[in-house]
Amino acid sequence: MIAKSDMPSMNEKAPEGLRPEGGSYRVLVVDDSMFIAKQLGQIFTSEGFEIAGTAGDGAQGLEQYKAMKPDLVTMDITMPVMDGVSALEKILEFDKDAKVIMVSALGKEDVVKKCLLMGAKSYIVKPLDRKKVLERVVSVLKQ
Repeated sequence: MIAKSDMPSMNEKAPEGLRPEGGSYRVLVVDDSMFIAKQLGQIFTSEGFEIAGTAGDGAQGLEQYKAMKPDLVTMDITMPVMDGVSALEKILEFDKDAKVIMVSALGKEDVVKKCLLMGAKSYIVKPLDRKKVLERVVSVLKQ
């Protein structure tokens, strides 16, 4: 017998990071800021997402994408070694259906527009807003 406390109430919703068919969506976080990467990781894991990996620059992000083919990538724009725009381009060359969300500081609207035209699915603005991050991620995963 299932205890009443084990059943979700009418107001509770399933965590955003769980697939309808079961299991978690896998996210690759690419950001040179350990603070932002950690913040995104906490937002995602609190909603049941699996952090497939983290990378500190676009080159590492590209290699990890090829190795693990995650469901979603959050990609910082400004990073050392290879920036997010170049990494986005290379990931899309490798997998035209990749779901990449750009992460940008305010004032980078022109670069964000370029990324969206190249094939990024959405963008998140720093400083991060938990609710907006989850809204954008969920809407991209449903595309």
